[in-house]
Amino acid sequence: MLVHRGPDGRGTWVSDASNVGLAHTRLAIIDTSENARQPMVGSNGCAIVYNGEVYNYRELRAGLEHNWTFNSASDTEVILAGFSKKGPDYLNSLKGMFAFAIWDEKEKSLFCARDRFGVKPFYYTVANEIFYFASEAKALLPFVPKIETNEDALQDYFSLQYSLGDETLFKGIFQLPPAHFLTVSDGVIQVTKYWDVNYSVDFDHSEKWFFEQLEEKIGIAVGENLVSDVEVGAYVSGGIDSSLIFGLARKNSSQVSKAFHGRFVDHPGYDESDFANMVVDNAGGELSTVDISVDDLLSNLEQVIYHLDFPIAGPGSFPQFMVSKLAATKVKTVLGGQGGDEIFGGYARYVIAYLEQCLSAAIDGTYNNGNYVVTLESIIPNLGLLREYKPMIKSFWSRNLFGPLEERYFDLLDRSAEFGPALAHGASNRDGVFGRFQGKFASDGNVSEAAYLDRMMRFDFKNFLPALLHVEDRMSMAHGLESRVPLLDHEVVSLVASIPADVKFGGGETKRLLKEVFSSYLPEPVAKRRDKMGFPVPLTEWGNKELIPFLNDTLGGTKARSRDYLGQKALASMLEGQGKFSRKTWALLSLEMWQQQFHDQSAHWKFSP
Repeated sequence: MLVHRGPDGRGTWVSDASNVGLAHTRLAIIDTSENARQPMVGSNGCAIVYNGEVYNYRELRAGLEHNWTFNSASDTEVILAGFSKKGPDYLNSLKGMFAFAIWDEKEKSLFCARDRFGVKPFYYTVANEIFYFASEAKALLPFVPKIETNEDALQDYFSLQYSLGDETLFKGIFQLPPAHFLTVSDGVIQVTKYWDVNYSVDFDHSEKWFFEQLEEKIGIAVGENLVSDVEVGAYVSGGIDSSLIFGLARKNSSQVSKAFHGRFVDHPGYDESDFANMVVDNAGGELSTVDISVDDLLSNLEQVIYHLDFPIAGPGSFPQFMVSKLAATKVKTVLGGQGGDEIFGGYARYVIAYLEQCLSAAIDGTYNNGNYVVTLESIIPNLGLLREYKPMIKSFWSRNLFGPLEERYFDLLDRSAEFGPALAHGASNRDGVFGRFQGKFASDGNVSEAAYLDRMMRFDFKNFLPALLHVEDRMSMAHGLESRVPLLDHEVVSLVASIPADVKFGGGETKRLLKEVFSSYLPEPVAKRRDKMGFPVPLTEWGNKELIPFLNDTLGGTKARSRDYLGQKALASMLEGQGKFSRKTWALLSLEMWQQQFHDQSAHWKFSP
């Protein structure tokens, strides 16, 4: 039955199932997605609600047909049948992206699960002894006692632009972590990890063997992601990851021809369309490009923040929204290269941190203690990658040089000092965030303390990547577009995690594996480029000119000045001395618009039966 209709006009459905285990309560299934569906009920009386795609469901179905009567051809029923047969262990059989919940009417228990990498979302809260869950955090707002900001998560946001752990910026609303399942039974909510990446290094195989295995497994993963009833396209940014995915998709299927790209034509330093055109021409495809302007930002920013649910990651969500909007006019499913930086070591910060450790080892003569897979001499030829990062290196090396790796890596990630007087005293808490960071960075037995590169990549993989996937999913689904990420295949990830660091990171070369194994799919200028920027937005340039009236109205207004986290001269200090790729403007602007949409409009989100 529909019991609430939110500001967007979409419904919230609450089941009649009773006695979930939270004493005298009901189970509330909240679904405000564009394709909201009623639960599927199996022949055993269990019901499932599901979001995602399981790519190997046909294969799995073949092993279930002898003891389950199927009433559909869907992957949804395969999950329900498999879980009924094997329970939580069945999660290890699934390949794909998913979030689902299964209600067992006989046992009066609930089982919820999320895919290994967090591609698909799952949020929950408990209010008045009712357990609510949803695919969007904002769908739960009518049921929390009060819309409030989570202070710890806000401090994480000022440092990292995402929150650590299972908390969100909404106080009292939690997210089920990737690779975990949740049960509600007998009054107890329990969260359990069912899968993890193991960084045990394989020294038994040769570099050639690793290359062959990687080529095979990525090829299979891309092929599986192409299984669809509708035409599949691809994002192509001009970087290695998306270029490779499009090239492999074209090889697997001649039906994959459409690629999509966004550019900022008014600022040539932010235009990478030449590389994207090169990639698509090389693969024999068709590129559609959207020219993105400051007017597009002004027209769409409110919608971007709304669909994100809360601010997260950087300004890349805005151009992603625009490119997804373009793609949705031509296809319903699109492939992306998300995950490549975290799996294959693509961030310049890895080189910066490793360079410092190599320099320390060269001075101390400790290369042979097992920590270093790259010598100072061998890393020098690849330092050209850091040309654009000289200001960051200057600041980074100005304090605590040669300190412990966890402290130095946090220094590279922490952006709280960048805000300066834009934040009120005490709004950021570097020590508190670092304490939470340490808990996530510390080895849990899956990675050696001495494995410097793997420890950095592991942290980003488990913490930063889910934030990027949050953006990928919300910005595509805002336009009814399904985004798939072939590189995030657990067999691919497990293989790469086992490869010795000197093979992955030889000479300090970022993404060495992809360049070596898949060079034939990449135009040489793309494979060798060192200036890939991600998807930066010319906010600094706009903020010093076209955006001035909008920033004055938004961040200089009465509402903004009342926020207890903003300094008295927030607007002036925000724009002062801001670097080209600074995220300060975006962080504060999106935070303020989030406050206005949800906190200031809290009455609009109240539950109304």
